[in-house]
Amino acid sequence: MDNTPHKPAAANPLTRAVLEIDQYSAGLGWDRPAVLFALVDTARLRASEPGLADRLELAEGAELTPIEQEELPDGVPLDEFLATIAWPGAVAGCALTLERLMLPASTEAKVPEELSGEELTRWVAEHPERKEVRMTVAVLRDGGRESALRFREKDSDTEVLTGADLVPGLAEALSATFEE
Repeated sequence: MDNTPHKPAAANPLTRAVLEIDQYSAGLGWDRPAVLFALVDTARLRASEPGLADRLELAEGAELTPIEQEELPDGVPLDEFLATIAWPGAVAGCALTLERLMLPASTEAKVPEELSGEELTRWVAEHPERKEVRMTVAVLRDGGRESALRFREKDSDTEVLTGADLVPGLAEALSATFEE
């Protein structure tokens, strides 16, 4: 992953990793497919794979290093794809970044119940209050969680929301990739 001159200031290693991934994704622009990352212990990576560590140009002081994985398969629902993942022991956690449309909570009662999946997707996409958001969700093998949300209309590093429970369903799905 390309190091940016601006390092995310955050309280813990997982938050820093999530913000690093968010900044990396922001640099690629919008309208991108979902991207999966393995999170590895930086010190362990430097010790076990010094050549790889040099190629990755690891950030000084980083405790977790995100490593981008291969593209997600086309046409496979995300939940089905995540159910096929089994991480090796050297992977401390994982993260996923993806874009979605969101509606404010005030519209929940207005969603027509009779809409099917495709019809509901179209209804949301045409809704005047929809917001485009990039979500980056990370989990650790030990249960730690963190998320970052970047709204397209406020596409700035200073406007990114973070929190452990912003996208709980996706965090659960990512955590399941570590269950044996």
